[in-house]
Amino acid sequence: QVQLVESGGGLVQPGGSLRLSCAASGSIWNINTMGWYRQAPEKQRELVATSTPTESPNYADSVKGRFTISRDRAKNTVYLQMDSLKPEDTAVYYCNAYVQPNYDAPWRDYWGQGTWVTVAS
Repeated sequence: QVQLVESGGGLVQPGGSLRLSCAASGSIWNINTMGWYRQAPEKQRELVATSTPTESPNYADSVKGRFTISRDRAKNTVYLQMDSLKPEDTAVYYCNAYVQPNYDAPWRDYWGQGTWVTVAS
């Protein structure tokens, strides 16, 4: 089993900053993509940012220049630094990882439980 545990969400004023963390643990042979998605009330889940070992990070247009994704591969952890936050960034943020649990196991997606980010004055 693979677990993804997020932390760092909360309430912040517009213009403020938050840093989300997501640590993957359990049966992990290899991890390719790690990333963040979000889902606002009554909206579909959307991509925020993703990170792969070999390519430049990918960001949603709405967060480019404000959010930064980074990884610590030794710790199987991905971070999302969120600056200049806006009320429209309010959502549940989900961590995602594309994992091979064992050397002979198929790759599959895993999700964290989500963490709330609320941007309000």
